[in-house]
Amino acid sequence: MDSTCSSESIYNLIPSDWKEPPQPPRYISIFKRAIKEDMQKSKTAMKTMGPPKVEVPSPKDFLKKHSKEKTLPPKKKFDRTEPKKPPVPLRSDHPVMGVQSEKNFVSSNAADVIMGVAKKPKPIYVDKRTGDKHDLETSGLVPKYINKKDYGVTPEYICKRNEEIKNAQEEYDNYIQENLRKAAMKRLSDEEREAVLEFSLPFAGAEKELGRGA
Repeated sequence: MDSTCSSESIYNLIPSDWKEPPQPPRYISIFKRAIKEDMQKSKTAMKTMGPPKVEVPSPKDFLKKHSKEKTLPPKKKFDRTEPKKPPVPLRSDHPVMGVQSEKNFVSSNAADVIMGVAKKPKPIYVDKRTGDKHDLETSGLVPKYINKKDYGVTPEYICKRNEEIKNAQEEYDNYIQENLRKAAMKRLSDEEREAVLEFSLPFAGAEKELGRGA
Protein backbone atom coordinates (compact mmCIF):
# COMPACT_ATOMS: atom_id res chain seq x y z
CA MET A 1 0.00 0.00 0.00
CA ASP A 2 1.17 3.48 -0.66
CA SER A 3 2.93 4.99 2.35
CA THR A 4 1.70 8.47 1.50
CA CYS A 5 -1.89 7.48 2.04
CA SER A 6 -3.51 9.60 4.72
CA SER A 7 -5.97 6.92 5.88
CA GLU A 8 -5.09 4.79 8.91
CA SER A 9 -3.81 1.35 8.11
CA ILE A 10 -1.92 -1.36 9.95
CA TYR A 11 0.54 -1.51 7.08
CA ASN A 12 1.75 1.94 7.98
CA LEU A 13 3.34 0.52 11.15
CA ILE A 14 5.82 -1.52 9.11
CA PRO A 15 9.04 0.48 8.65
CA SER A 16 9.96 1.04 5.04
CA ASP A 17 13.16 2.23 3.34
CA TRP A 18 13.10 5.98 2.72
CA LYS A 19 13.90 6.88 -0.84
CA GLU A 20 15.21 10.32 -1.72
CA PRO A 21 12.94 12.02 -4.24
CA PRO A 22 14.60 12.85 -7.55
CA GLN A 23 15.79 16.42 -7.99
CA PRO A 24 13.99 18.58 -10.50
CA PRO A 25 15.96 19.43 -13.65
CA ARG A 26 18.32 22.40 -13.26
CA TYR A 27 17.22 25.64 -14.85
CA ILE A 28 19.22 26.57 -17.94
CA SER A 29 18.61 29.92 -19.64
CA ILE A 30 17.76 29.82 -23.33
CA PHE A 31 20.03 32.86 -23.86
CA LYS A 32 23.13 31.18 -22.42
CA ARG A 33 24.71 30.41 -25.79
CA ALA A 34 24.11 33.91 -27.18
CA ILE A 35 25.59 35.50 -24.04
CA LYS A 36 28.64 33.25 -24.26
CA GLU A 37 29.21 34.23 -27.88
CA ASP A 38 28.86 37.94 -27.12
CA MET A 39 31.30 37.71 -24.22
CA GLN A 40 33.76 35.81 -26.36
CA LYS A 41 33.60 38.48 -29.05
CA SER A 42 34.27 41.41 -26.69
CA LYS A 43 36.57 39.54 -24.30
CA THR A 44 39.82 40.83 -25.79
CA ALA A 45 38.51 44.05 -27.27
CA MET A 46 39.74 46.31 -24.42
CA LYS A 47 42.96 44.52 -23.50
CA THR A 48 46.03 46.73 -23.50
CA MET A 49 48.60 44.41 -21.93
CA GLY A 50 51.42 43.11 -24.03
CA PRO A 51 53.01 44.54 -27.17
CA PRO A 52 50.55 46.35 -29.45
CA LYS A 53 49.88 44.79 -32.80
CA VAL A 54 50.94 47.69 -34.98
CA GLU A 55 53.11 47.97 -38.03
CA VAL A 56 56.79 48.18 -37.18
CA PRO A 57 58.38 51.38 -38.57
CA SER A 58 60.93 50.98 -41.30
CA PRO A 59 64.59 51.63 -40.38
CA LYS A 60 64.86 53.94 -43.37
CA ASP A 61 62.22 56.30 -41.96
CA PHE A 62 64.22 57.38 -38.93
CA LEU A 63 63.79 60.80 -37.35
CA LYS A 64 66.16 63.29 -38.89
CA LYS A 65 67.45 66.53 -37.51
CA HIS A 66 65.23 69.57 -38.05
CA SER A 67 62.69 67.35 -39.85
CA LYS A 68 59.79 68.55 -37.70
CA GLU A 69 60.64 72.21 -37.80
CA LYS A 70 58.27 74.41 -39.73
CA THR A 71 59.68 75.78 -42.94
CA LEU A 72 59.38 79.54 -43.23
CA PRO A 73 58.44 81.17 -46.52
CA PRO A 74 61.26 82.76 -48.49
CA LYS A 75 62.16 86.31 -47.64
CA LYS A 76 60.65 89.02 -49.77
CA LYS A 77 61.59 92.62 -50.17
CA PHE A 78 59.24 94.86 -48.22
CA ASP A 79 57.30 97.25 -50.42
CA ARG A 80 54.98 99.74 -48.79
CA THR A 81 51.68 99.67 -50.67
CA GLU A 82 49.53 101.49 -48.15
CA PRO A 83 50.07 105.18 -47.42
CA LYS A 84 51.66 106.16 -44.19
CA LYS A 85 49.56 107.29 -41.29
CA PRO A 86 49.11 111.02 -40.91
CA PRO A 87 51.68 112.64 -38.67
CA VAL A 88 50.96 113.52 -35.08
CA PRO A 89 49.56 117.04 -34.82
CA LEU A 90 51.89 119.69 -33.51
CA ARG A 91 51.40 121.49 -30.23
CA SER A 92 50.69 124.69 -32.10
CA ASP A 93 47.83 123.08 -34.09
CA HIS A 94 44.37 123.76 -32.63
CA PRO A 95 41.37 121.47 -33.22
CA VAL A 96 38.26 122.68 -34.97
CA MET A 97 35.87 123.92 -32.33
CA GLY A 98 32.13 124.49 -32.34
CA VAL A 99 31.15 121.64 -34.68
CA GLN A 100 27.86 120.17 -33.53
CA SER A 101 25.58 117.55 -35.01
CA GLU A 102 21.81 117.92 -35.13
CA LYS A 103 21.29 114.19 -35.33
CA ASN A 104 19.12 112.68 -32.59
CA PHE A 105 21.08 109.53 -31.78
CA VAL A 106 18.42 108.19 -29.38
CA SER A 107 15.69 108.29 -32.03
CA SER A 108 17.94 107.00 -34.79
CA ASN A 109 19.13 104.08 -32.66
CA ALA A 110 15.56 103.25 -31.68
CA ALA A 111 14.47 103.33 -35.34
CA ASP A 112 17.39 101.09 -36.34
CA VAL A 113 16.42 98.56 -33.69
CA ILE A 114 12.73 98.61 -34.63
CA MET A 115 13.27 98.40 -38.39
CA GLY A 116 16.26 96.06 -38.24
CA VAL A 117 16.04 92.31 -38.72
CA ALA A 118 16.41 90.25 -35.58
CA LYS A 119 19.57 88.19 -35.37
CA LYS A 120 19.15 84.47 -35.57
CA PRO A 121 20.69 82.46 -32.76
CA LYS A 122 23.86 80.60 -33.65
CA PRO A 123 23.15 76.85 -33.96
CA ILE A 124 24.87 74.90 -31.21
CA TYR A 125 24.69 71.47 -29.65
CA VAL A 126 25.27 70.29 -26.08
CA ASP A 127 27.03 66.98 -25.57
CA LYS A 128 27.22 66.84 -21.78
CA ARG A 129 24.84 67.34 -18.92
CA THR A 130 27.07 70.14 -17.64
CA GLY A 131 26.04 72.25 -20.63
CA ASP A 132 29.18 72.31 -22.77
CA LYS A 133 28.25 74.09 -25.99
CA HIS A 134 29.84 73.53 -29.38
CA ASP A 135 29.30 74.96 -32.83
CA LEU A 136 26.85 72.86 -34.84
CA GLU A 137 27.99 73.99 -38.29
CA THR A 138 31.52 72.62 -37.94
CA SER A 139 30.59 69.52 -35.94
CA GLY A 140 29.76 67.31 -38.92
CA LEU A 141 26.25 66.56 -37.61
CA VAL A 142 24.61 68.82 -40.20
CA PRO A 143 24.76 67.58 -43.81
CA LYS A 144 26.78 69.82 -46.15
CA TYR A 145 25.52 69.22 -49.65
CA ILE A 146 28.35 71.18 -51.23
CA ASN A 147 30.72 68.44 -50.11
CA LYS A 148 28.88 65.73 -52.04
CA LYS A 149 30.69 64.10 -54.94
CA ASP A 150 27.84 64.79 -57.35
CA TYR A 151 27.27 68.39 -56.21
CA GLY A 152 26.67 70.65 -59.20
CA VAL A 153 26.21 67.73 -61.60
CA THR A 154 22.98 67.68 -63.57
CA PRO A 155 20.83 64.75 -62.42
CA GLU A 156 20.39 61.84 -64.78
CA TYR A 157 16.61 62.18 -65.03
CA ILE A 158 16.92 65.82 -66.13
CA CYS A 159 19.44 64.88 -68.84
CA LYS A 160 17.10 62.14 -70.02
CA ARG A 161 14.13 64.52 -70.10
CA ASN A 162 16.12 67.15 -72.02
CA GLU A 163 17.14 64.50 -74.54
CA GLU A 164 13.51 63.44 -74.99
CA ILE A 165 12.44 67.07 -75.49
CA LYS A 166 15.20 67.58 -78.05
CA ASN A 167 14.22 64.45 -79.99
CA ALA A 168 10.55 65.45 -79.95
CA GLN A 169 11.43 68.94 -81.26
CA GLU A 170 13.53 67.45 -84.05
CA GLU A 171 10.70 65.10 -85.04
CA TYR A 172 8.25 68.01 -85.07
CA ASP A 173 10.58 70.14 -87.22
CA ASN A 174 11.05 67.28 -89.66
CA TYR A 175 7.28 66.79 -89.86
CA ILE A 176 6.73 70.50 -90.59
CA GLN A 177 9.44 70.52 -93.25
CA GLU A 178 7.94 67.43 -94.91
CA ASN A 179 4.46 68.98 -95.00
CA LEU A 180 5.84 72.23 -96.45
CA ARG A 181 7.76 70.31 -99.05
CA LYS A 182 4.64 68.37 -100.07
CA ALA A 183 2.48 71.49 -100.20
CA ALA A 184 5.01 73.55 -102.16
CA MET A 185 4.56 74.11 -105.90
CA LYS A 186 6.53 71.75 -108.07
CA ARG A 187 8.95 73.37 -110.50
CA LEU A 188 8.64 71.93 -114.00
CA SER A 189 11.57 71.15 -116.14
CA ASP A 190 11.93 72.69 -119.62
CA GLU A 191 10.66 69.55 -121.38
CA GLU A 192 7.58 69.32 -119.15
CA ARG A 193 6.88 73.04 -119.63
CA GLU A 194 6.99 72.73 -123.45
CA ALA A 195 4.66 69.71 -123.33
CA VAL A 196 2.11 71.57 -121.19
CA LEU A 197 2.18 74.62 -123.48
CA GLU A 198 1.66 72.52 -126.61
CA PHE A 199 -1.27 70.77 -124.98
CA SER A 200 -2.93 74.03 -123.85
CA LEU A 201 -2.62 76.00 -127.17
CA PRO A 202 -5.75 74.54 -128.90
CA PHE A 203 -7.89 75.29 -125.86
CA ALA A 204 -6.69 78.87 -125.68
CA GLY A 205 -8.06 79.60 -129.20
CA ALA A 206 -11.41 77.99 -128.41
CA GLU A 207 -11.74 80.16 -125.27
CA LYS A 208 -11.17 83.34 -127.31
CA GLU A 209 -13.89 82.38 -129.85
CA LEU A 210 -16.32 81.59 -127.05
CA GLY A 211 -15.63 84.95 -125.50
CA ARG A 212 -16.35 86.80 -128.74
CA GLY A 213 -19.61 84.93 -129.27
CA ALA A 214 -20.79 85.84 -125.80
